[in-house]
Amino acid sequence: MIRELADYERAPDAVVATTDLLHEALFCESPAAFALIAETGGGEVVGFALWFRNFSTWIGRHGVYLEDLYVRPAHRGHGYGKALLSALARIAVDRGYGRFEWWVLDWNTPAIDFYRSLGAKPMDEWTVQRVTGDALRRLAAGPG
Repeated sequence: MIRELADYERAPDAVVATTDLLHEALFCESPAAFALIAETGGGEVVGFALWFRNFSTWIGRHGVYLEDLYVRPAHRGHGYGKALLSALARIAVDRGYGRFEWWVLDWNTPAIDFYRSLGAKPMDEWTVQRVTGDALRRLAAGPG
């Protein structure tokens, strides 16, 4: 499903994660990430939500950061995405977390409309910054 999501997000060659890397991140003694799986009544896996804890210095509490939400196209509109988001919201509320947030591609109008229908608000004044590859290695090397 991760490759299906990458195809949907127009980045089919961006996935470098392996089964081993994902297993280590999700099932080690101190997991770096967590996943929820959506299944039909018959046990068919139709979606997932991958998330991790973040922290807000302004509110002094952890939050839930949703890295990826994916429901297979044939199963969209049947409540699986909303059920996954509701489950994550319950985790945040039950654990006393202060936020539940995620990014969405600006061209993904169906997802944006869905999120707005649930009460999500855009954070338009913020922009994403990312350092990867050679730039990450240069930064890690320190001033120079």
